[in-house]
Amino acid sequence: MNVPPLLIRGGRVVDPANGRDEVADVLIDDGKVRGVGRIDEPGDARVFAADALVVAPGLIDLHVHLREPGYEYKETIATGTAAAAAGGFTTICCMPNTNPALDGVEVLRDLRQRIERDARVRVHPIAAITKGRAGHEPVDFDALAEAGAIGFSDDGDTTQNSAIMRTALEASARLERPVMVHCEDKALAAGAMHEGDVSRRLGIPGIPAEAEDVVIARDLMLARLTGGWLHVCHVSTGRGIDMIRRAKTEGVRVTAEVTPHHLLMSDEWIAGLRLLLNVDESAGATAPPADPNTKVNPPLRTAADTRALLDALKDGTVDVVATDHAPHAGAEKADTTYDRAAFGLSGLELALPLMLALVRAGHSTLIDLVVKMSVTPAALLRRPLGTLSVGAPADVIVFDPEERWVVTPDRLATKSANTPLLGMELRGQVKLTLVGGEERHRA
Repeated sequence: MNVPPLLIRGGRVVDPANGRDEVADVLIDDGKVRGVGRIDEPGDARVFAADALVVAPGLIDLHVHLREPGYEYKETIATGTAAAAAGGFTTICCMPNTNPALDGVEVLRDLRQRIERDARVRVHPIAAITKGRAGHEPVDFDALAEAGAIGFSDDGDTTQNSAIMRTALEASARLERPVMVHCEDKALAAGAMHEGDVSRRLGIPGIPAEAEDVVIARDLMLARLTGGWLHVCHVSTGRGIDMIRRAKTEGVRVTAEVTPHHLLMSDEWIAGLRLLLNVDESAGATAPPADPNTKVNPPLRTAADTRALLDALKDGTVDVVATDHAPHAGAEKADTTYDRAAFGLSGLELALPLMLALVRAGHSTLIDLVVKMSVTPAALLRRPLGTLSVGAPADVIVFDPEERWVVTPDRLATKSANTPLLGMELRGQVKLTLVGGEERHRA
């Protein structure tokens, strides 16, 4: 069946890859961008009026937990990719902490079949570094790369064995795939939140920043030794980002991501604060302390750490913004104590509104936002995405940067609405998401 062209009429087109930030039309046909500018309406075209809306390349998230296979009670490929589309993400990369772990060709093949059947956006799998993610034996990196793995990670755990990490980084240099590291010394990280004044006030066991920093330091040294590509996931400490900045100036091949929650929330959220930091948004109502929805790994750090991460985002030390979308069922969050609650926040549908708050506060521009959330991730994946160039795949989003909405479970597509933003008003709503020209979300 022939699908008529789609003309997105009169939106603010933000396309950094082509230096474009202007009111224009975008014509989409046969899954591709066919024109950008002042376009006469084709006789058979469908028209989407985008007045006062932003039109941009689809967002790309390098760090998502889809939970399938094995933990479908938390999230599935279908629900997770629906959440991605609702949040403006047209490509996501899924982490291997599934059951079974993504540590072999057959498991990866099964996952790809599930993706083809159920996914609403593009999904690229990240394979494990060690078999079973147990940290004892390296995977067959070459076979997994051949099978479609875009990188390697034991995310959720650090690969503690330095010799295995060296082997992984040597493989990354050969295969041009990143080793995507969760930096945490488990022996130091025995607590439930950031160790500091707030943890002592609340009487909650703390996780010192040093638990993250010592592993960042080790992995940077191994990246220098091997020439491998180290990608540091969800950096949360000022000292950690300083080490990454210095390593980059010394020629170490390292890229880094930061999450919206580590940019805008501090450990005071665990004490009940509901004020986004570094922006000018209204605070939410004070919440009871020790809300399990504030428990994330790495933990929410200090206000000073959020400022250091924001500075690194602005000076280019941080390459991309990723969500670390980590859904959990109610029994793992709301129905347990803080110490026992699972680590992780849902983020796919909340990232764009949070980053738009930084734009409104003058810390970023829409161009900068699209670079960090689309253009650079596409370049790291080596995919022809992150652009509205004529002939490019029509992965396109249209969003209202000002629309206000209240975060409730009913408004979210994810299966697990574990976020401390519940009940708060955000600004910024995706109105249309296209993947290869096909509509995958409309609000």
